[in-house]
Amino acid sequence: MTTFQSFGLAPRVESALTAAGYSTPTPIQAGAIPLIMSGRDVMGLAQTGTGKTLAFAAPILDKLFRNQGPAPHKGARVLVLAPTRELAGQIAASFETYGAGLGLRIAMVCGGAKIGPQIRKLERGVHVLIATPGRLIDLIEQRAVGLKDVEVLVLDEADQMLDLGFIHALRAIAKHVPAKRQTLFFSATMPKLVEGLAAQFLRDPAQVAVAPPSATADKVEQRICFVEQGEKQALLVETIRKPEVKTVLVFTRTKHGADAVVRRLAASDIDSVAIHGNKSQSQRERALESFKGGKVPVLVATDIAARGIHIDGLTHVINFDLPEVPEQYVHRIGRTARAGATGVAISFVSRDERDYLRAIEKLVGNKLAPRPAGEKESDDRGSRKPQQQSRRPQGQQRSSGNGERRPQRDGERRAYDPAARRAPADGERRPQREGERTSQGHGERASGNGGHFQRTSGGGKPGGNGGGSRRGPGQGGGGGRSRRPERAGV
Repeated sequence: MTTFQSFGLAPRVESALTAAGYSTPTPIQAGAIPLIMSGRDVMGLAQTGTGKTLAFAAPILDKLFRNQGPAPHKGARVLVLAPTRELAGQIAASFETYGAGLGLRIAMVCGGAKIGPQIRKLERGVHVLIATPGRLIDLIEQRAVGLKDVEVLVLDEADQMLDLGFIHALRAIAKHVPAKRQTLFFSATMPKLVEGLAAQFLRDPAQVAVAPPSATADKVEQRICFVEQGEKQALLVETIRKPEVKTVLVFTRTKHGADAVVRRLAASDIDSVAIHGNKSQSQRERALESFKGGKVPVLVATDIAARGIHIDGLTHVINFDLPEVPEQYVHRIGRTARAGATGVAISFVSRDERDYLRAIEKLVGNKLAPRPAGEKESDDRGSRKPQQQSRRPQGQQRSSGNGERRPQRDGERRAYDPAARRAPADGERRPQREGERTSQGHGERASGNGGHFQRTSGGGKPGGNGGGSRRGPGQGGGGGRSRRPERAGV
């Protein structure tokens, strides 16, 4: 199948897709759309930027148009769950675009926004409801929405939704959805641990996998720069100032780290904005719009921006900190080289992040960079240990899927839970306690051209040597005490 016309979609749906500029389906769309139209449960696995949203939105809109009827009172016919507010908003915008002129009511509800307007929006009912789990549970508990009329349940970024931190929220929602329904899972990664959990929600699913489940996008040139932690900020400033770097998305491991990078970039006269879980919904929307609109060239984010966010013309992604969960690397670098474009992903790797890098290489099946000259495996002693996705034991606090431990009520303050902190791995510095002094980190410091820089393109084969890390203004970004990483969806 080479065109959308060959799927047999309703003419109005075809017209909306044509008006939106779509003519040739991607492999995931070509594989998934006919199966969804036939009523099958589907598990779709494909690289980021390959059009997974359209793969489930087009056949859903076709079904709603062919089986027209009023939206159920305080209910929905289609429920789409997403792990983050940003992704939920983007999915809602896509449904509005693809469903233009179909006369369907589409609504998005998420945490971080006032619940009153969302309750009023749902009173008449909607055809398509896009939600983050935490806010949806709030609305269910307040009897503002019912799910007994849901015909199709969609989980976008299903691996994140089925991570054990989210499974309790998902099970709570599933109790309100009819057992007789069509269920669709879409993601770029599907670790074995959560593949078994998916079987609990899918009935005889057809699997559409157009690339290895953890493959990185082919057109992303991946580069690794070995650099001391204290030199990362100087290297970041130097990298951003290169003429070929037009727009850049910088990923940090923690919320505090993201804010620190923004402050230090400002000290170097570089405009940037940050989005993370401590920002309100309106702040996050303004920051994202400023970046997408070209008002600021640099967006600094935690992993809440790693999933599903589409930014036209993004040329570079920089991993200021490597992620603890290897799968997040695939999602991070997939923000560039989308929809057939090319892009560059640069990762700054400090000495204590070597194990993170090896875990990423094992996941993607490629050696991204050899060890720096003179380094041995024994030099990795003290390196932080990577986390596996879905390692949280059953019974631990429920996650709302919106980065919250559970849905937080208006005016409620969240108590600090020391048991929720991740235990430090061997050799890792534990969080500093009150009144305790932190010892200075040790290890070789980069100087002059001391940084070791490797490039790999697309497939991940090691390439030639690049320019190295150089010291410059703003040095010292990121050392100091350990901060707890922010989970995707915060």
